[in-house]
Amino acid sequence: MAPYLYIAPCILLMGLFVYYPIVENFRFAFYEFSAFAPDKVFVGFENFLALFQDEVFYIALKNNIWYAIISIVCQVFGGLVLAAILEDPLTRLFSGFFRTAFFLPVIISITVIALLFSFVYNPDIGILNSFLRLLGLEEWTRAWLGESETAIFAVIAVSQWQSIGYIMMLFIVAIQSIPQELYEAADIDGANKFYKFLHITVPQVKEMLFVATLITLTGAFTVFNEPYILTSGGPGNASEVLGTLLYKSAFFRDEMGYASAIATIILLLSLAVAIFQMKLFKTGKED
Repeated sequence: MAPYLYIAPCILLMGLFVYYPIVENFRFAFYEFSAFAPDKVFVGFENFLALFQDEVFYIALKNNIWYAIISIVCQVFGGLVLAAILEDPLTRLFSGFFRTAFFLPVIISITVIALLFSFVYNPDIGILNSFLRLLGLEEWTRAWLGESETAIFAVIAVSQWQSIGYIMMLFIVAIQSIPQELYEAADIDGANKFYKFLHITVPQVKEMLFVATLITLTGAFTVFNEPYILTSGGPGNASEVLGTLLYKSAFFRDEMGYASAIATIILLLSLAVAIFQMKLFKTGKED
């Protein structure tokens, strides 16, 4: 019984703070109720049917998908390339500085970052529009957070800037564990850097690639802070994501059952993505 006694506190805490809320949220999705009233009315699948008929839900889902696609390209593949460059013998002398520079945004408060980028995106005095005017590209200037065509992409860009350093550090740890004999053998065979990256680095960090992709995609479907602080889902519903839609449904419209249905959909999407990745990467299995 000793091993089970050691893990019992962990199981108890996980059950109390993770699995019990998940089960309760799933149950609440079949009720219509207010946070300020004790009574709950069983409505079956009506919350889900209403959700699938809501145009804003599809806008939010589309924005989350954009979040996922751009995050995979910028954070995962961009982070892997950055890690490979910083671990190259030619750049290792300066890698400490660049590691710090890229990782620093990760530890900055999202409120501070949102305030910073609200100045960057300011249509009149913002750095971005001022830089475009300096280059003679005034026709490219926009009210980046105020136009429906650019708002969600401006928000996504903030997330990439903040998170790429974290993914980069994960890949740096993985690259440092690769046996140097593999690179030395490739040098003897006359392989160039691109070949070594493609045929040695990428296969050797497959497990970390799975972890980084899972973290990134799960974060893309559960994102809340950046869209809410920067745009609150606006203008209109242009930058709405599932997280902000859930928050507004629960705490603005007091539709707790409807919000629970949204949370259930987010959970199912995250689980589907995780299972698909496990099948795709065949993680934990020997080649």
